[in-house]
Amino acid sequence: MATKRPKTPVRTSAAPGSDVEPVDQEDFDPDPTPDPDPEPVAYSGTDFDVEGLVRRLNRGDILIPTFGHGDPSIEMAGFQRSFVWRKPQMDRFIESLLLGYPIPGIFLVLQADKRYLVLDGQQRLRTLEQFFEGIHAGKVFALEGVGLRFKGLTYKTLPEDLRRTLDNTFIQATVVRTDGSAQSLDAVYQVFERLNSGGTLLTSHEIRVALYAGAFIDFLTALNREKYWRLLYGLESNRLRDQELVLRVLALYVSPGTYKRPLKSYLNDFVAPHRNLEKLDIDVLRSRFVDATALLLEGAGASALRRGASQVNAALTEAILVGLMRRLDTAPKPIAAKVGTAVGRFAADPEVEPTISRATADEESVRTRLAAATRFMADT
Repeated sequence: MATKRPKTPVRTSAAPGSDVEPVDQEDFDPDPTPDPDPEPVAYSGTDFDVEGLVRRLNRGDILIPTFGHGDPSIEMAGFQRSFVWRKPQMDRFIESLLLGYPIPGIFLVLQADKRYLVLDGQQRLRTLEQFFEGIHAGKVFALEGVGLRFKGLTYKTLPEDLRRTLDNTFIQATVVRTDGSAQSLDAVYQVFERLNSGGTLLTSHEIRVALYAGAFIDFLTALNREKYWRLLYGLESNRLRDQELVLRVLALYVSPGTYKRPLKSYLNDFVAPHRNLEKLDIDVLRSRFVDATALLLEGAGASALRRGASQVNAALTEAILVGLMRRLDTAPKPIAAKVGTAVGRFAADPEVEPTISRATADEESVRTRLAAATRFMADT
């Protein structure tokens, strides 16, 4: 029996443009379980003059990668989100350099081809690049939010002494080395995660998408945009939490037996060998995921993944979808009405309740809820 595709659009709880995540953030909090064997890393300190930094940026010797999309010439891509500094922040940064004030250093990764990738410092480097070019947001980059001495100046109109001051200012850089190996990339993951302690923190998955950019991440991105999943989850997460949840479903469907805490390491270990889609039948994965979300939407409705609240529960989601995808491995296909009944029975089961409400990353909790979901979905 073919899976019936839902046709009626389903309204989600989050309003368009809302910054509210429709997913329970507790499911994505950093796992306090320490990494059992963190990798060491090689690094060194160096100073770059500002003019030299801009020159290297212009000729591609320093790269600020785009977020999450693979470039075969880049061993590690996409740590940076989009440029977020506003013009007053850019002006004050340039003014600080002209005044000789101390500024924070930058972090770079030196890869095997000797190019530098920006690990931390995008905002400062982009500001320098644009000020030297003389253009910001399609307009002349003239200093505005600064003291009277500098107001209205562009790089080209700087007095000679100020231009030399800016050109010859040194910015400290910590340079981390990677040879592109899995161990080396894991070490850089560790470095970035531990640096990631101020401002708007990157989530574990944002770092993962950057570090393992490639064909698998592109596949994951496309799967996260499938319409039935979107109707179940709601608006796309601006922190990639929906994409991480899809990854959790795939990993537990493909290799549940290897699961162990911490969750972030388990997901990294799943992505790494499949970075270029090695040994994965993506057609089967796509089919199982799409069919499961379609059945779930038709049989249980748009609230199927929400446990007594408006937010998606990640533990509930991964268990239901993995159980349903396993059921789709056998014939005949499930009946949507029976899927809805199974979801209700699963969520109400007293053995399941603690595994989706607390200590959700514990190995025993994961095993228990996956086994229960598989058992309930077998009757559909």
